[in-house]
Amino acid sequence: MTSASPPLVVTAGEPAGIGPELVLALADSPWREAVVVIADPANLRDRAARLGRRAELTEVSWHDPAPAAAHGLRILPQALAVPSVCGTPDPANADALLAGLRRAVDGCRRGVFAGLVTGPLQKSTINEAGIPFSGHTEFLAGLLGCPHPVMLLVAGDLRVALATTHLPLRDVPAQVTEERLCTVIRVLHDDLRRRFRIARPAILVCGLNPHAGESGHLGDEERTVLAPAIAAMQAEGVDVRGPVPADTAFTPAAGKADVVLGMYHDQVLPVLKYAGFGKAVNVTLGLSIVRTSVDHGTALDIAGSGTADPGSLLAAVELAAQLSGLAVP
Repeated sequence: MTSASPPLVVTAGEPAGIGPELVLALADSPWREAVVVIADPANLRDRAARLGRRAELTEVSWHDPAPAAAHGLRILPQALAVPSVCGTPDPANADALLAGLRRAVDGCRRGVFAGLVTGPLQKSTINEAGIPFSGHTEFLAGLLGCPHPVMLLVAGDLRVALATTHLPLRDVPAQVTEERLCTVIRVLHDDLRRRFRIARPAILVCGLNPHAGESGHLGDEERTVLAPAIAAMQAEGVDVRGPVPADTAFTPAAGKADVVLGMYHDQVLPVLKYAGFGKAVNVTLGLSIVRTSVDHGTALDIAGSGTADPGSLLAAVELAAQLSGLAVP
């Protein structure tokens, strides 16, 4: 990263979770000079004191977030409404957390930041504040006016994507439509080419039902919805195949693919997290900006214990830099 390059912006996430200590770990990483963090400085200093570590924080202006003379970890201050207690999220802070996200997105749109890296939020606490919130993916898509976000998880060479995201399982079949699948496959194809620079992405589609429907005996969505969508995308020149049974999608018999597309959240994520937990990265495709995130939640039960692994956050920063065209330190 050169001095002329815009920094990445990192949001610390839920202040009662492990987000603050993950952010503090950036200060000891090669990425310190490549990032600006949006957080409450008092929250970070309190967490540092609890962990018995030094916190060299430099508060910078929203008008000039990347001054050349800055030392330590650069912080764009976003004050919380009430002090945070480890392990106990407070709905009173929901507005401040979402305000920080909005400011981060605005900075990315204006070119002040090269890309966005998000720490984990506690969705239930934001909803308890009376704010409908199903997750970063949908919230950021709404802010950016991008109607078709796609969740991609990356662990090394393994990539999985989701046709539906944060839905109760009983609601999934109605949402797996031919139109939705075609849209998701187009976004995957386009962003794997644009962001990941894969010339001709190979996409493998999982079936919705066990054994991909067992020739209609265990469900007919594979024949009535998935197969027509795949055929339509093949006709557009996309390298996509399936539907294959989800329990064999990751075996050699399924063949090589650049991404495996699952129909619902827990269909493919357990495989990815088993393969790369602590190093995996969540990427939102279909946005006008680069956005990556950690592959885990707020971990309220270990917040402040000093045992949180910053590996996923560091991997998310590195991937955001790569996708943004920044040099890796």
